[in-house]
Amino acid sequence: MANNSISATKIIGFALLVAGAGLAYWGYHLSGFAGARITQAVTGSATDEVTKFYLGGAASFIVGLYLFITK
Repeated sequence: MANNSISATKIIGFALLVAGAGLAYWGYHLSGFAGARITQAVTGSATDEVTKFYLGGAASFIVGLYLFITK
């Protein structure tokens, strides 16, 4: 394998970075819907669905960043 080739780990890491950013954006987009706003106004916290997207996006982004940065 040549020194300048991109390894499979870096490709997977980049894919996880993109997926994590996408999930976080999707969660942000869902938080703007009327049902989520009503739930947030009543309970004071985000809905479970929005929270799952935020946590999944953050975890995916962190793992992807780790894989992309390491050798």
